[in-house]
Amino acid sequence: MGVFTRSRAGSILGGIAVVGVSAVFLAGCAGDSGGGSGTTEPSESLDLKVGTALPVTGNLAFLGPPEIAGTEYAASEVNAANAGVTIEMIQGDSGDTDNKAYETEIPRLLGEGVSAIIGAASSGTSLQFIDQVVGAGVIQFSPANTSAAFTTYDDNGLYFRTAPSDTLQGEVLGNLIAESGAQTLGMIVLNDSYGTGLASFVKDAFEAAGGTVVAEPTYNTGDTNFSAQVSEVVAANPDAIALITFEEVKTILPELFAAGVPADKLYFVDGNLSQFGSNGIDVGGSLEGAKGTLPGLSIDTITDFTDSLNTFWVDEGNEELTEFSYAAESYDAVILLALASLAAGSTDGAAIAEKLIEVSGGSGDGTKCTTFAECAEIINGGGVADYDGISGPITFDDVGDPTEASIGIYQYTADNDYVAYQ
Repeated sequence: MGVFTRSRAGSILGGIAVVGVSAVFLAGCAGDSGGGSGTTEPSESLDLKVGTALPVTGNLAFLGPPEIAGTEYAASEVNAANAGVTIEMIQGDSGDTDNKAYETEIPRLLGEGVSAIIGAASSGTSLQFIDQVVGAGVIQFSPANTSAAFTTYDDNGLYFRTAPSDTLQGEVLGNLIAESGAQTLGMIVLNDSYGTGLASFVKDAFEAAGGTVVAEPTYNTGDTNFSAQVSEVVAANPDAIALITFEEVKTILPELFAAGVPADKLYFVDGNLSQFGSNGIDVGGSLEGAKGTLPGLSIDTITDFTDSLNTFWVDEGNEELTEFSYAAESYDAVILLALASLAAGSTDGAAIAEKLIEVSGGSGDGTKCTTFAECAEIINGGGVADYDGISGPITFDDVGDPTEASIGIYQYTADNDYVAYQ
């Protein structure tokens, strides 16, 4: 495992440039799970309403179950702790920019009087309603937005995310492809803030390593035919192909295989890295040898959490989870909101936002803790809590971006499921 960082001043350490965060190439390290007890109950309890706008439908719907499960699991632990905050979760559907489910769901959630809305997963979808949410004085907190656009967005100090900017994933993926020996790269890219942004960072890193991007056709959300994009990339005959897409990859892959593209030339990203085999999805061939990147700790390192999450989710009457992407980030979002509310002594969105940096460790003077119960005990005792989450240390900067993050690197096996890359 190697750690590569670049400070905000811009110096490069360890060979990979990453702006303001730590990139961790993960193949198997020990992780923590949620839980805990022993808090001191305050005299009054805060009733915190938290909404979600996560992808129940749309081109990221495969991420909906783990993200929703993560929020519900976190809320159950907050409520069980009886430490001064009770959460009411109000689930909603973000949809995508094609079906526009958010157009009715966001007003519904705001009408319920929520203090925060968790979502969307898609950066492009979040950008469709961020002004509406923060304009109402409500926090928007995404577990999966990675577009660099949010770092400088005018959000009234009310936007936060537990996923790192694509400046990090792009650096890692571009260098991973270059280190494989590829000299030329083709990309098929979703034409939205996530897709084009991530593609630009991959391209920058790959070309900085001496490679050349020879094709980068785009498509739009809602498109169903990708023959032109596949033909353009195949005709360029690149050494590697990066698929910067969402669920559309299920249609793209059979065309690539039919054109004779071998799996070990293919690279996936967080928007489409999926356990195709376990989910019974036929992609037209074997993915053995294909690689991909996913922000967050490797699923192999947080099995205590994922096992507990699955048990909770099934006990609640749901189907067993087969995907865990951004489940930890969703869980951490709820825990952080509850801790910030407790620290503020308020359910007001702006008041909670003022404490989110503090409880994440951004103030630099807190006591480390790893569960809601443990952190709440510190706060209720008059101290400052510094929550280190399941998804990582988090530590928000002054614009709500995590200053420490991890990127897992994965490889597909013969069963078309992915495992941590060794």
